[in-house]
Amino acid sequence: MDVTQGFSDVFPFLHADWFPALVLVIPLLALAELVFRLGRRVVRRMAPRAPMLASVARAIESSAHVLLYLLALGLAWQQRPEGLAWVSGVERLFSLLFIAVLTWLLARAVHGVARGVADANPLAVADNLAARRIQTQTQVLSRTVQGMVVLIGVSLMLMTFPAVRQIGTSLLASAGVVGIVAGFAARPVLGNLIAGLQIGLSQPIRIDDVVIVENEWGVIEEITGTYVVVRIWDQRRLVVPLQYWIEKPFQNWTRRTSELIGTVFLWVDYRMPLAPLREALQKACEASPHWDKRFALLQVTEAGEKAMQLRCLVTAASAPAAWDLRCHVREALIDFIQREYPGYLPRHRAELDPPEPHAPHAVGDPPVVGGAAEMETPNAPRA
Repeated sequence: MDVTQGFSDVFPFLHADWFPALVLVIPLLALAELVFRLGRRVVRRMAPRAPMLASVARAIESSAHVLLYLLALGLAWQQRPEGLAWVSGVERLFSLLFIAVLTWLLARAVHGVARGVADANPLAVADNLAARRIQTQTQVLSRTVQGMVVLIGVSLMLMTFPAVRQIGTSLLASAGVVGIVAGFAARPVLGNLIAGLQIGLSQPIRIDDVVIVENEWGVIEEITGTYVVVRIWDQRRLVVPLQYWIEKPFQNWTRRTSELIGTVFLWVDYRMPLAPLREALQKACEASPHWDKRFALLQVTEAGEKAMQLRCLVTAASAPAAWDLRCHVREALIDFIQREYPGYLPRHRAELDPPEPHAPHAVGDPPVVGGAAEMETPNAPRA
């Protein structure tokens, strides 16, 4: 009897009062595993007809598995013997674990919904304006909701401790001063949170938008809860805080549509005929797969002292296509001028006037051989 009592003191679970709880643990854990496997099989069969449900199920699979085990252990714990001194500590541990796993599950569920919306609106299409708008809203709002879920979960976990509740009561008594101090301390966090909501609702930028920010040309690659990642054309990454997009100006080349008008500037001599050059522009655009066939226009935009400036306007369906089209048109026109009109490239002219006819000839001055002369560079046949 003394030996049995000693084992019971060292291993309290060997006490006879624990038998109901121990007997229920294994069946309840087996039932939790069975429910998990059946639920996963049902969701997989429904996946082709309900992709959103499948996306959420994949996201919460691990957290739901752990939560089912916790529920099984909680039901078995209800059969524990009464009057144990350490029960309150175990119950608090169960509460903390349950809140943590439930927070994990809810955050993953929000992520699954966002992933399902993104899969239903892919960006790999020709006209992805609507998809980019939906994905941007979903990404920003989902991360905001995830942050709120985690914040609430941590708050609930802290509130299980009596000391924390007392501290909270004391802080509420001095809410004015504490609120001002906390407001200044949390100003960047709150500013980014509000900026994120503004970006999600008003959408000055979207995923895959082409922007020029800080004199850099790039594409919006990722929007997080605190910053935006811009993929620069040379594969660098520019990390910009969320508040920047609300407070400072920037260029968005795909705000309403991805179609753009590209410009090509050329300087040519005044004698250059424009009709052949317009024909060459049309042929260059037709030879490029990047031209969307809206229009190709050549205009004289400036008449300077030495040459005239030509501006070619060409259209493309997207910013990358517009860049490639501009380079192609520029190369084609320069090649055309060099091949067909090499003497009409920009040149410098100078005219030398002789002395006045009645002016006395000074001693030592060189004799005047001819009249006015024209100097041109580079040397080319005179017009």
